[in-house]
Amino acid sequence: MSKLEGAVWKFGDNIDTDLIIAARYLNTSDPYKLAEHVMEDADPEFAGKVKKGDIIVAGKNFGSGSSREHAPIALKYAGVSAVIAPTFARIFYRNSFNMGLPIFELEEGDEIEEGSKLSIDMDSGSIENLSNGKSYKFKPIPEFMQNLITAGGLMSYAKERVENE
Repeated sequence: MSKLEGAVWKFGDNIDTDLIIAARYLNTSDPYKLAEHVMEDADPEFAGKVKKGDIIVAGKNFGSGSSREHAPIALKYAGVSAVIAPTFARIFYRNSFNMGLPIFELEEGDEIEEGSKLSIDMDSGSIENLSNGKSYKFKPIPEFMQNLITAGGLMSYAKERVENE
């Protein structure tokens, strides 16, 4: 899975894990129940509008706050295929890959408009805005991290490795 395509949802700076999935919903580990409430406090209608493959483009410091893994899980199970932001909280960055949700650091995300259609090539480190023809480069994702995404996350990756040895 080296290419992703989807429509853009925009969010601002400092979207923390409580805005991604509020603490009041952490009484379940069912990823589909979490997805029903994803981004609810930032956009109450988001969970009902997001489509499989859609992409979040946010401002700096996305995923700050607690280290809960529920945040990338809720995004992934809601259908979000990737998150693009200039910076991410480090624990969110690692949790995202561990859960199989690709994220990309891109300074120029503010140039991308909500509703634009993007194509992301993880191998080449490029993002193409299919709506206006602009292209962007990001640091390519290391092969190991791509393998985590392809496997669906760290647990699936580890299970595959054990079964193949």
